[in-house]
Amino acid sequence: MDKITSGATTIAVLDDAARGPADELLVQHGAVLFRGLGIASPADFHRFVSTFGEPFTSYRHGNTPRVAVQTGVWTSTEYPAEYEISLHNELSYAHRWPSRLFFYCDQAPETGGATPVSDSRAVLAGIAPEVRERFATRGVAYLQNLHGGFGFGKSWQDTYETADRAEVEKTLAETGAEFHWTDDEELRVRQVRPAIRRHPVTGEEVWFNQAEQWHVSNLPDDEAEALLEMAETDEDLPLQATYGDGSPLDVVDLRHIRDVTKRNECSFPWQEGDVMMIDNLLVMHGRHAYTGPRRILVAMI
Repeated sequence: MDKITSGATTIAVLDDAARGPADELLVQHGAVLFRGLGIASPADFHRFVSTFGEPFTSYRHGNTPRVAVQTGVWTSTEYPAEYEISLHNELSYAHRWPSRLFFYCDQAPETGGATPVSDSRAVLAGIAPEVRERFATRGVAYLQNLHGGFGFGKSWQDTYETADRAEVEKTLAETGAEFHWTDDEELRVRQVRPAIRRHPVTGEEVWFNQAEQWHVSNLPDDEAEALLEMAETDEDLPLQATYGDGSPLDVVDLRHIRDVTKRNECSFPWQEGDVMMIDNLLVMHGRHAYTGPRRILVAMI
């Protein structure tokens, strides 16, 4: 077994002969890279993921744009290649999130395009106590403005995989979210979630939220400026985050959190056929900018 380590984050590297300890290593490090398994198609990838558990068959309520490749397999987030995707925990804003994520390299890019990870335990420990306390006591409110078919971001139909408003309302009521429909057929959703969670196996506290990623300050400057010019208030943005009590997040605090997550980032160049399994609570993940065609697929359990 090999290891890739940077900051306080380690990725265990296994080949086919050493697959046995994968679950144990995942709990220890939070990320395991499988290399040389002979996986050569989305179907192969899905079969491999199924050996660890039942893959998700729906990405309902996911805020990021993805394309379904087959049942239980999607493209990773569709986002312009020249931009980085910040480190985050998948669906941490939602009522239900995957326990594990699997990334499969179907086509490696010419340059860049790594899927970095960062240890959520180390991130929590590295955040200044006063910042950590603000998030621990107030939680995070995630605000979504989902258009009805025309506008920025995802529509509510795509987000909830249905055009039935009653079904959407039932789904949201079950999650404890606040929501209402506007006169323009837009859906406004507000969800308050903890910023810190406890891992069900290790018992450790972990940083588990997407506050900085949902905040407008995470966007490239020109994109953020354009959106703010079009929106009457911050709450009119497609996505926005505040503290759970509705008070605004401090941009300085968010910058500090980004610095801590990057300081603990660990990554590697993709090779075709690679599969990385991550514990969604123990590590955050993101994406580096890249050039050339890139196709990284994702599955969840």
